[in-house]
Amino acid sequence: MGNSHAKKRDTQFSRNVVEGRVPSPKNKTLSPSPSLEPPLPREPPPPAAMSLNKGSGKLSAKEKYALIPDNFTTLEQVTIALRKEGLESSNLVLGIDFTKSNEWTGSVSFNNRSLHAIGSTPNPYEKAISIIGKTLAPFDDDNLIPCFGFGDATTHDQEVFSFHSDNSPCHGFEEVLACYQKIVPNLRLSGPTSYAPVIEAAIDIVEKSHGQFHVLVIVADGQVTTSAASEDGELSPQEARTIKAIADASSYPLSIILVGVGDGPWEDMKKFDDKIPARDFDNFQFVNFTDIMAKKSSPSEKEAAFALAALMEIPFQYKAATELGLLGLVPYTQAYVSLDEK
Repeated sequence: MGNSHAKKRDTQFSRNVVEGRVPSPKNKTLSPSPSLEPPLPREPPPPAAMSLNKGSGKLSAKEKYALIPDNFTTLEQVTIALRKEGLESSNLVLGIDFTKSNEWTGSVSFNNRSLHAIGSTPNPYEKAISIIGKTLAPFDDDNLIPCFGFGDATTHDQEVFSFHSDNSPCHGFEEVLACYQKIVPNLRLSGPTSYAPVIEAAIDIVEKSHGQFHVLVIVADGQVTTSAASEDGELSPQEARTIKAIADASSYPLSIILVGVGDGPWEDMKKFDDKIPARDFDNFQFVNFTDIMAKKSSPSEKEAAFALAALMEIPFQYKAATELGLLGLVPYTQAYVSLDEK
């Protein structure tokens, strides 16, 4: 496993969390070099996406996508909507929760066993990885899936580790599952719980892809650690950092899906889905995997229900990223060079 240090993120720029990567300069500039030609102008956004006068009654793109409702009832509707918005494929990033609470949050849903127990019966994480592979992999562009763990005794709430020691991605979900099964026996579960390090790792990947659309899937057993001794309404450091990471991620073409396994509780994560302030667009979706798998229906119906719940907001999130101009962002100097070369 490769440990990755989570350093303080500038509000506008990414954290460099993957070991061995050169940090981005703190003072990046997007101003053009005087000796280079300016970039070609972007196509203007459609009228509905443009910021208008306050008295017009119309919303800017940022206001329009501040809260995205669940709009579909079938997976086919989601797929059609994705194609309509021009999203034929995307790139997946996977994060797995290795906090100590996994040892007891399977008391109801997994016969009082650790949610990471490896045996003859697939554990909830193995089931989730397999079903995510079946339902979401068809939307992945290159079948290369960066996989990160967090919350174990080496990373706590500060860092992530890669499933591969050289930080390379997994090739398909069969390799994801094989790597997971290989590393679990060697891990010591710990905590506290914060989703910020894995979100920041995903932002780093999006930046390095020059603004390609990505979907981060976090599989976890519980909500972010709260401060028991704090006054009502006061956020714990883990909550504050996670909220900031989700808000920062909305400046990138990145959707975040939290897949909840085990017994929960999930009340606070449901609030996260709808009440995180200061976002460019609603980029966070919570899916209760345990509830979906407990339904009295066939395995294929459960898989379809999970895919629907996970992908429900993606068409609108992709549209929001498009209208907000977040897709395909590259440093201006690179854009100028390519224009000069033409």
